[in-house]
Amino acid sequence: MNLNWLLAFIPTAFALNAFHAHPTLVFLASALAIVPLAGLMEKATDALSDYLGPTYGGLLNATMGNGPELIIGVFALQNGLIDILKASIAGSIMGTLLFGMGLSLLAGGLRESRQSFDREMVSVNGSLLMLGAFGLVIPAVFKFGAKPDQEISLEISVVLFLVYLASMVYTLVTHKPAVGKPAVAAAMQEKGEPAEDSTSGWSRRTALWVLAGVAVALAFMSDLLTDSIDDAADAIGLTPVFAGVFLLALVGNAAQFMNSTSFAYKNRMTLALSVNLGATTQLVLLVAPVLVIAGNLMGLQMDLLFTQFELVGIILSVMVARSLLSDGSSTWLEGVLLMGVYCMLGIGFFYAPSP
Repeated sequence: MNLNWLLAFIPTAFALNAFHAHPTLVFLASALAIVPLAGLMEKATDALSDYLGPTYGGLLNATMGNGPELIIGVFALQNGLIDILKASIAGSIMGTLLFGMGLSLLAGGLRESRQSFDREMVSVNGSLLMLGAFGLVIPAVFKFGAKPDQEISLEISVVLFLVYLASMVYTLVTHKPAVGKPAVAAAMQEKGEPAEDSTSGWSRRTALWVLAGVAVALAFMSDLLTDSIDDAADAIGLTPVFAGVFLLALVGNAAQFMNSTSFAYKNRMTLALSVNLGATTQLVLLVAPVLVIAGNLMGLQMDLLFTQFELVGIILSVMVARSLLSDGSSTWLEGVLLMGVYCMLGIGFFYAPSP
C-alpha cells in the first residue's frame, strides 16, 4: 500500500505550527508525516544494503536516523532543555532495544519460526552497549556536586567517543564486510537466507540522495514533534516524565522501528538488528558524548547524570536485549518478551514523580 500521499502532512504540520494551532494537531500532523518518510528511508536502505551489505546498510540507516536527534539535541541545549534532552536519550535507548527490537523479532518470527543473524555483529554491539551503560553508571556513583559531575561526565564522554571511533575502525577496516551485490547475495545464501533484490530499483546515488533528503525532512518533523509534545501530553493526561521518556522516544524513532520491522519480516534479520543495535550504540557512544561536549563548549551544565529511574531502565534494557540475542537466533516469543519488559518499564515511568 502506497502511503506517499501522507507526505501532504509535512506542509500541513508547518502551516498548523505557523498559525499557532492546538499543539495536539501539530503533534498528530507531524507524526503522520513521519510514516511515508519511514517508507522512503526503508526503500533507500534496502537498495543500499544490496550494494553495501547488511552491516554497512544498517550502519548508514542508524546514522541517518540519529542525525536528526543530534541536531535537535543541539537546539534543545541552546534552549536550556537539558532534563528533557536526557530523558529523550534514555527513552530512545530503552525504546530501541526493547520495543523496536521486540517488534523486529516478533515480525521475523511470524514469517519464519526461527530467524538467524550475524552473531558477531550482535556480540560487538552488545559489548559496546555494556561499556556505554557502565560509562553512564560512573557519574551516578561518583556524585559530588554540579562542577565535579560535569567534569566527570565530560571526561567519560571523551572516552566513549574514542571507543566509538575505535569500533568504527574495527567494523569498517579490521572486520570489513564484503560489499557488492554478488557478494551480499552469496553471503545471504550461505546463511540460508533468500537473496532477494531491492524492490525500489534505485541506484546507489539515487538511494543516497533520497536517504539524505529524508534525514533532513525527519529533522524538521522531529523538531515540530519536540516543540508540541509537552502541551499534547498535557491534553491527553500524560505526565512530563512519561511523555519525555516514552511518547517522544516512540514517535521520534517511529521511522526506524517501521524500517527494522519491515526488514525482519522480509527475512533480513541481520539488517533489522543492525539498524536497531547500530542506532542504540551511536546514541550511547556518539550522540550523548557529543551533546555533553557541545554543552560544555556552550557553557551549559550538560552531563551524563541520569535520574535513578532512567539509569535502571537503560541498564535493564541492555542486559535483557544482550541476553536474548546471545545465541545468534531469535523467535517471535523473544520479541514478545522484549516488548513485555518495555511495557513494565512504561508502567513504572507512568507513576514516577517528576524530578
